Amino acid sequence: MKLRRLERALKALHLAEDLLLMLLLGGLVGLAGAQILLRNLFAAGLPWADPLLRLMVLWLGLAGALAATRENRHIRIDVLPRFLPDRLRAAADRLTSLFTALICGIITWHGTRLVWMEYEDGTRVAAGIPAWAAELIIPVSFGLMALRFALRALLPRQPTDSK
Repeated sequence: MKLRRLERALKALHLAEDLLLMLLLGGLVGLAGAQILLRNLFAAGLPWADPLLRLMVLWLGLAGALAATRENRHIRIDVLPRFLPDRLRAAADRLTSLFTALICGIITWHGTRLVWMEYEDGTRVAAGIPAWAAELIIPVSFGLMALRFALRALLPRQPTDSK
């Protein structure tokens, strides 16, 4: 029963990630296209659009990285494992995942500190959006990535985990 709830929660999280990616990409393309048309056709633009587009790129990049870790398709440098026997390759993969989880955890910690400082300062960014809300993707995405890498390092391997 608990396993089913966990599976449903994971499915909902994956759906939310995919929906966020679709909305961000669609909004990014739409807003950038509108900005280009306004500038070229009417010699005018939306003053808040460029900073908002930069934020959307940040969100899209980190949401994409989160989706890539979900699918185990993230960027990696894996020269050494190619030369290791299967047992050592699995151990090296676990160690790498654990180290990556640690690094993502450190970024989560400092990203959380950044968000908290921005919250306390009350800074605003594009279109009056609070800076802390714009930067919230940093600790959330890296926190979820840390969790995914830690689970990959610590849980038994599934047959689909092989490369």
